[in-house]
Amino acid sequence: MTFVEARDLGVSYPILTAPARSLKNEILSRTTGGRIAGNSAGRVEVQALSQVNFTFRPGDRVALIGHNGSGKSTLLRVLAGIYHPTSGTIRSKGRVAALFDAAFGMDIDATGYENIVLRAKYLGVPRPEIDRRIDEIVEFSELGDFMAMPIRTYSAGMTARLAFAISTSVEADILLIDEGVSAGDAGFMAKANKRLRSVVDRSPIVVFASHDQGTMVNLCNRGLVLQSGQIQFDGPVNDAYAHYNKLIGAVVTEDLSAQGNLVA
Repeated sequence: MTFVEARDLGVSYPILTAPARSLKNEILSRTTGGRIAGNSAGRVEVQALSQVNFTFRPGDRVALIGHNGSGKSTLLRVLAGIYHPTSGTIRSKGRVAALFDAAFGMDIDATGYENIVLRAKYLGVPRPEIDRRIDEIVEFSELGDFMAMPIRTYSAGMTARLAFAISTSVEADILLIDEGVSAGDAGFMAKANKRLRSVVDRSPIVVFASHDQGTMVNLCNRGLVLQSGQIQFDGPVNDAYAHYNKLIGAVVTEDLSAQGNLVA
């Protein structure tokens, strides 16, 4: 059975050169990124995720909610196998497909056709399945003769279209969607949104990070609120947004007070 399970999951990044701590740095770390702390060796680390626990099962459409730097993208990349935990465990069963930025798994010197194979391999798709899907991917991307050219000759929108067509062609058990995903130019978006909805509907588990509350509420039934790399709330998506809005209000009030004291 498809599932994802995290137990005491943590991800930290060492900072090789770090400025002296100050109240200003404290405010910055809480409002734009993970918790900054020293480790046992005296080095400064950013704790991107800390003591994260959850279980996702079929039927879960999970909204990752939080400000920039709260840990949403880091968690998605752990789920995709791009980042590895520095503490705790992450376990999953099922094929994972990731809709991240257009550059993920792409080689600018390779042709469009070659990049279908490369990106699909990153997504764990066997070669026979890739070969069966090439014609459909080319047709959906609408790139025609450009498919035989290196993607360094593509516009950003063309590259995004190809990446989107490849990623959404995969039958996924666990679908990961980052807020940075793009399907190219505006004229292509209606077609892309219809395809994305179809992929979401047929994927047993979906984990979605975005700042677009309307889209998240429409697509998701569960919300995880992240702040400084820790889960502050896990429950129904509307309740998650209510909690997040209260949390943001409290943080803003506290930070304005701290800034006032700093000025004084």
